[in-house]
Amino acid sequence: MSRISVIYWSQTGNTEAMARAVAKGIEAAGKEAVVRNVADVSAEDLAGEDSIALGCPAMGAEMLEEYEMEPFMEELTPLLNGKKVALFGSYGWGNGEWMRDWENRVREAGAVVIGGEGVICLEMPDDEALKACERIGKELGE
Repeated sequence: MSRISVIYWSQTGNTEAMARAVAKGIEAAGKEAVVRNVADVSAEDLAGEDSIALGCPAMGAEMLEEYEMEPFMEELTPLLNGKKVALFGSYGWGNGEWMRDWENRVREAGAVVIGGEGVICLEMPDDEALKACERIGKELGE
C-alpha cells in the first residue's frame, strides 16, 4: 500500500480537522494516509512522494503562516514538479486570496493541483467542507 502525506499547520484545530478529512478520503481510495504537523516534517522527507496534501489557514493579510508553513513551502516548492498536490485551509476574513496565491505557486512549480483549486472554509469546517476534503483526498489517492 502506498503512503500519502497530509501536512498541515493549524492554530485553532480547524485546518487539522480538514487534514483528518483529507486522510479519510485517501484511505477510502485504498492508500495509507500519514497526517503530520508541518513542525514534524521536512521538505526532504517528501521528495520521493508522488502525491502530497498540504493545509494551512489564512493568516495576517491572507498569507500562509509565516514561521513554520512558509519556510517549509520555500524548501518544498523546488521539489513539487510532477507531483499531485491537494491544498486546503480555513479562514476567518478575506476572500480566499491566500489560497489562490498558494495554488498559483504550486502550479508554477510544476505540480498538479487536485480538483483544480484548494478547499477552503470559513472558520470551523462544516459537513460540506469536510466532504470536499474527503473528495480531494480520494482523488489524490486514485
